[in-house]
This record gives sequence, C-alpha cells and structure tokens, in this order.
Amino acid sequence: MNAIALGLLAAASLASLFLGRVNISPQALVEGFFSSDTNLAHLVITELRLPRTILAVLVGGALGLSGAVLQGLLRNPLAEPGLLGVSSGAAVGAVISIYFGLAAVFSLATPLLGLAGALGAGALTFALGRGGTLSLILAGAAVSGLMAAFLAMALNFAPNPYAAFEMSIWMLGSLSQKSWEHILLAGPFILAGILVLSTLGRSIDALALGEEQAASLGVDLDRTRVLALLGVGLAAGAATSVTGSIGFIGLIAPHLVRPFVGYLPRLTMLPSALFGAALLLLADIGTRVLHTSSELRLGVITSLLGTPFFFWLVVRLRRMAP
Repeated sequence: MNAIALGLLAAASLASLFLGRVNISPQALVEGFFSSDTNLAHLVITELRLPRTILAVLVGGALGLSGAVLQGLLRNPLAEPGLLGVSSGAAVGAVISIYFGLAAVFSLATPLLGLAGALGAGALTFALGRGGTLSLILAGAAVSGLMAAFLAMALNFAPNPYAAFEMSIWMLGSLSQKSWEHILLAGPFILAGILVLSTLGRSIDALALGEEQAASLGVDLDRTRVLALLGVGLAAGAATSVTGSIGFIGLIAPHLVRPFVGYLPRLTMLPSALFGAALLLLADIGTRVLHTSSELRLGVITSLLGTPFFFWLVVRLRRMAP
C-alpha cells in the first residue's frame, strides 16, 4: 500500500510541475529548471510550480497524518484537525493580521499569527477537555464554535470591503502565490508536528481497546493527548496558517487507506500522510486546469470532492451500526 501511495504521490507531483495556466512544454520546463537564465520557463518552474508542489506535499501530508492520529486517539471515524479547533484557531490568527492591516506591512504576518492561533486553540481545547475522550471532543466543538464566532465578528466589523474580501478569500484556502518564504516558515513546524505524531503509533493502537485497557498497558493518557494536540497544532496549524482552511483531506485520507492496511491506527498513519499529500496535489491541479474566469480556491475543490465522500461514509456507518 505504501508503494502505491508513493507512486500516486510521485505521479501527482510530476503533473503539478508540468500542468498550469501558463502553457509551457515539459521540455522547456526541464531545460528552464537546469538553466541559470531567468527566462519564463525558469521562473515558472522554480518560483511558482516547484514551491507550490512542495508546499502541497507538506500540507496534504500534515492533514492526512493528523486525521489518522486523531481518529485513532478519539476512536471516532469522523475526527479530523478541525474537530479540535486547530484549523479555526489558525483562521482567527490569520484574519486578525488582515483585519488590523498587519499583512500589508509584513507579508509573513498572516502565517505567523495563524500558527499562534492554531497552537492557542489547541491548548485551550486540551485545558477544557482533560476529562477524557468525550470531554476532548466536546471541548474541541466548543473551541471551534468560539473561533467561528470570532471570524464572524471580524467579517461583521471589517474596516472596509477590501479587508472583508481578503478575509473571505483567505478562508477558502489556496496554494496560489505561495513562495519559498512560506515553505521556510511553515515547513519546520509541519515537520516537527509530523515527527511528534509519528511517535504515537503504539499509544493509539492501545487506545483502540479503550482508555482503561490502554492505561493498564502502560499508556500515559494525558501525555498521549498532549503530544497529539501538540503534533496536530504544529502540523495542521502551520499548514492552515499558510494555505487557509482546507477541509476533508484529514477526514478522507485515513478512510481511503484503512480497508487495505487493516484497522490498527498505527498502520494507517504513513499511507494516510502519503495519500493526503497526493489528494491535495490533485485538487490543486484541478484549480489550475479548470478554465474559470478566476482561479478556483483549493477549499472549494476539496469540499466538492469531500462532501459526497462524507455522505457515503455516514450511510456506510449507519448500515454497519447494529
């Protein structure tokens, strides 16, 4: 399964490098990549498509892995990063930078405040939900609702129509106009979050048996929850802070791989990250090749693809219920 996921990711990455709104032949792009001349092909491949592809892999991998870990931690097939308020917290931080004009003064203010908002929302969720899995889910729902209220308030009191438009567009999610600066800013946090989450395989496997059984096997439940929230806050929070809100990737990826690798949460982690990266790349390619007056936002594509899957999942779970 990992080999299939890697093959799909490699194919999607190549397609992302060679497909776009600017019609340049693959041969010209390859020559431009290795050329030191600042011609059109060189600029397109090195300054537009390559950083966009790398960022898509990082973001999709972070969302896919976060979804797999959270579904194992919470024993909930509908869990994903937005469930714990991390994505909403990142959105609030980014909107604050736009609302107060910080984004116009400092280009990286939006992702920096978005990351701070994600970590703050994750910390608040853990502080409120320390009583157990159900408490954590309820706390995440409460924090998500609070962040949504802040977002609505910011849009309601936007200082001008342009600021409201910028906030709305950012919340739709996009990889457009992302540069190496965004990768250098978010990449270390995403990789740190992935590293933290990758250490939780044994713990979430034990949690599949129940909290009491996991504790009897020596799993420190509070430590596991802290590490999971920290990892998701770093990985998914940093991803959301630079791309905006992108839904369904963290929900879909684990369910796509689970029938092929088994139902131990640990076994879904790596393929979920790989499939998440491939799915996001394919969705981003769709935003570029679909001919519209303005480029479709990535969050729109993932929602259009993810909503039917979500409905299918709900129907499947109803059929499986006793």
